[in-house]
Amino acid sequence: MSDGQSADSTDDRIAIAFWGEKSYNNTHMARSIGIDLGTTNTVVFVPQKGIVINEPSVVAISVLDNKILAIGNSAREMIGRTPESIVISRPLVDGAIADYRVTGAMLRYFIKKAGGFLSFMKPEVLISVPAGITSTERRAVIEAALHAGSKAVYLVKEPVLAAIGAKIPINSPSGNMILNIGGGTTELAVISLGGIVSSQSVRIGGNKLDVAIVEYIKKKHGLAIGERTAELIKTNIGSAIRQSTEENINIKGRDLTSGYPKTIEISSNEITEALSENLREIVQIIKAVLEVTPPELCADIMDKGIVISGGGALLKNIDVLITRVTGVPARIADDPLFCVARGTGTVLENLDAYKKNVMAKR
Repeated sequence: MSDGQSADSTDDRIAIAFWGEKSYNNTHMARSIGIDLGTTNTVVFVPQKGIVINEPSVVAISVLDNKILAIGNSAREMIGRTPESIVISRPLVDGAIADYRVTGAMLRYFIKKAGGFLSFMKPEVLISVPAGITSTERRAVIEAALHAGSKAVYLVKEPVLAAIGAKIPINSPSGNMILNIGGGTTELAVISLGGIVSSQSVRIGGNKLDVAIVEYIKKKHGLAIGERTAELIKTNIGSAIRQSTEENINIKGRDLTSGYPKTIEISSNEITEALSENLREIVQIIKAVLEVTPPELCADIMDKGIVISGGGALLKNIDVLITRVTGVPARIADDPLFCVARGTGTVLENLDAYKKNVMAKR
C-alpha cells in the first residue's frame, strides 16, 4: 500500500477489509451487490443475476441550485452539449474520490437501480479499490457507500478482483501476474497464496489515451476534437503497435485556423504514434515489478504469462506490444472489461472462503 500497512490489517497479504455489521451468511445473497467503481465506468454485479449495470461514472449538475440532474448514461449524453448552467462531473479521478457528495449520489443511484424491488432493504456492498489506496481514500469510499444506503461495506483491491474474475487461481503457491488497465489507472500485481506479493500502479488509463489522441490531432492536423471522438478513434482503429496494413477513419472536428467544421482522414499508425509515450510508461511498470519479485515467482510468470484485464485490454495488439518489449508472454483475459465486476461476484458468492484467506475485520 502506498501509505504503508494500515493499522487494521494483520497481514501484508490481506487484500479485503470489512466495515459494518457482521453478516457472512449466504442467505443474504439477494441483498449483496458488487461494484466495480471505475474512473470511467461503474459496473454493478448482483449474485445469481450477473452484471446488471454498466454505465459511465458521470454526473450532470445544475450550477444554479447545485442539484444533480442526471447520472450515468443520461449524463454522458450531455457531454460537450451543455449550456453554462450545467456542468458535467466525473467524481472519480485516477480511481480515487475527488468529489465526495457527487460520488455518494452516484453510488445511491446505482445501488437503488441494482436493488430493484429489494431497494427498501439495505444491501451489503463490495467495492473495488486501487491497490495503492490510502487510508483517507479508503474512508471516503466507505463513508460514501454507507451514506448511499449500504448495510455493510467490503473493500477489495482491484488487481485481486481482476485476477479472480479472470479465473486465475490466486490461492495457489505460484506466481500470477495481472495487468489491469482501467479508465484512470493501470495496476500491475504479482499474486501468490491469495495475496499481493508486489505491485505498482501508474495514473495512465483509457482516459489519458483519449487525451493523447486529442492532443496529437490538434498538433499534427490543426483539428479540435472531443474526447468522445478520440475514444471512437481508439476503439475503431487504435493499435499498440504499427501495422503493415493500415486502417483509416474519417473524423469531424473544428479547424483551428478557419474555425469551421472540417473532416479529415486518420490512419491507425498515427494513433499508434499518439499512444506510444503512454503505453511505454505502462510497459515500464512491468519491468519495475519484475525487478522486485522473487526469482521463483518470476519463473512462474514466464511460464504462465501476464494476464491483461480492464478496458485497456481491448486496445488492439496490446498483448503483442507487452510480449515484444518484456519478453514475457501476455494474453488478454476473457471478457476483460468485466473481470473486476465478475471478481466481486465470485467473492460475494464465496464470502466465507475468501474471508479466511484475505479478509480483515475492523
